[in-house]
Amino acid sequence: MKDKQVTSLDSKTDHSSLNMAKEHPNLPFSPDQNPANRRTKLGVLFHTSEPTISPLYDQYQAAGSSSHDPTPSISPYSSPANYYMSPSPFHQTSPFSKSPWNFTFQNSPLIGSVQNNRLIGSLTREEGHVYSLASYGNLLYTGSDSRNIRVWKNLTEFSGFKSSSGLVKAIVVAGERVFTGHQDGKIRVWKYSDSKKVHKRVGSLPTTKDFIKCSMNPNNYVEVRRHRNIPWIKHYDVVSCMSLDENRGLLYSGSWDKTLRVWRLSDSKCLESVNAHDDAINAVVVGFDGLVFTGSADGSVKVWRRELVGKDTKHMLVYTLLNQETAVTSVAVNATDGVVYAGSSDGLVNFWERRKHELGHGGVMRGHKQAVLCLAAAGKLVFSGSADKSICVWRWEAGGVHSCLSVLTGHSGPVKCLAVQEHVDDDSGGGDGGWVVYSGSLDKSVKLWRVS
Repeated sequence: MKDKQVTSLDSKTDHSSLNMAKEHPNLPFSPDQNPANRRTKLGVLFHTSEPTISPLYDQYQAAGSSSHDPTPSISPYSSPANYYMSPSPFHQTSPFSKSPWNFTFQNSPLIGSVQNNRLIGSLTREEGHVYSLASYGNLLYTGSDSRNIRVWKNLTEFSGFKSSSGLVKAIVVAGERVFTGHQDGKIRVWKYSDSKKVHKRVGSLPTTKDFIKCSMNPNNYVEVRRHRNIPWIKHYDVVSCMSLDENRGLLYSGSWDKTLRVWRLSDSKCLESVNAHDDAINAVVVGFDGLVFTGSADGSVKVWRRELVGKDTKHMLVYTLLNQETAVTSVAVNATDGVVYAGSSDGLVNFWERRKHELGHGGVMRGHKQAVLCLAAAGKLVFSGSADKSICVWRWEAGGVHSCLSVLTGHSGPVKCLAVQEHVDDDSGGGDGGWVVYSGSLDKSVKLWRVS
């Protein structure tokens, strides 16, 4: 294992040739090897089609298979989402009509080296690829490129609602309210009515009132590209991720417009817009000790803290954990033990551990052949979903050791999102130390796994 290092606050990594990085993804490069290389322009990133994935493995390679690894075809300068942008073959007139989902129970064999790690069942449909998941209590929310958000209770369809705001990239649940982030840069707010058992749209972020009020002052406009100015309180590109700080009543949203926005839940006010990265933001996670972590296609992971600056409270950059050539595609936090995880488009997962007043680099987890598209932490376990269609189950142990307990296979497309819930025993009503893992994929399915 490499010596553990504490990342410098202001470290910067020069960008090397993209072609060289593709041909030799594991070798370091310096700028003098290709001084003519230039970073992709912002307009090209935001307004060209998504990167594509080369033909994927039919299954996770067994130990005795070929050791040759194809080079991931995901650009380190672009967000690795939305691989398939063709229209959905199934268009519903109402999300409350008969569901196109089919739930299938599985009697699969034990998976991996740990007993009781198995596939419970699958939710499949022809409605669209699954891009977002959120679990809350006994409800499961699923978002797709069909613009529908489905709500599931005890593995049966419970409710649903549809937005005109495009592909559902992120879902966050805060009590009776549900926040959905969309491809067109909008955040929609929905409220659950227990009496009617339905979700009704109650607004958006920012509110119409705040947006109009902000628009009336020319000083509130910022330039987003040449000859285009918009009010600062609104995202102007894809809302790719969101995270909730329940203790402080704040919602964080990250976007491909490179900004991090902070929303106050009590009155839906936009408190702050932070120019956080040099490229699209792919992940934002509220962590421990009042810290917020962001990961970006610019290859960096940054740490932010809300501090008093003069008379105002602002989010200040504490330090940069990572600054690499390949895109950071996902971030997760083990708040109990103070561990931060960052997945990248090269298939690696870096992690950092809390050490007194700083975060030290603990090492790299190598378990995937292609990009790590999503991460989730639960207890001592970490789950990583990848474009290679597999999910690795890792266990953290004292001293920074991570062991791979299982590799969950069964999806026929890239694993785009994960959600984890503690398994509740039906008889006792309590947890038994196990977990139920939901995985959404670009194969138009959600799979349920039982992990001990």
